Amino acid sequence: MHIAISNSSGLPIYEQIRTQIKKEILSGALQAGEPLPSIRLLAKELRISVITTKRAYEELEREGFLISIPGKGSYVAQLQLCQIPKQQLHHMEEALRQSVRLARECHLSLEDLKAMVETIYREE
Repeated sequence: MHIAISNSSGLPIYEQIRTQIKKEILSGALQAGEPLPSIRLLAKELRISVITTKRAYEELEREGFLISIPGKGSYVAQLQLCQIPKQQLHHMEEALRQSVRLARECHLSLEDLKAMVETIYREE
């Protein structure tokens, strides 16, 4: 997992961490059950306060993206469709609508479109 911190960004550091981890979870780069670095290790790697890292993890846990087990660490939670932010669902839906329109213009059958989506999904 790679996290880039920018001191010139207008976002607080904990928010930068939260956003980047969340993005990796939603993209599938981090899978359910996968362990995250410990709060102390991540703080040390990023050269930031443990408190800052802890706040990012707590926010992610509150949102349902992480599960913390005392004495064991933090793990990626199993996401439910209702946990994906509405804005991201809206963007996905719009992208799919655009793809369907293009497929219809090219006279691509629904079966061929499904097969294409499945292939792309498995490649990622």
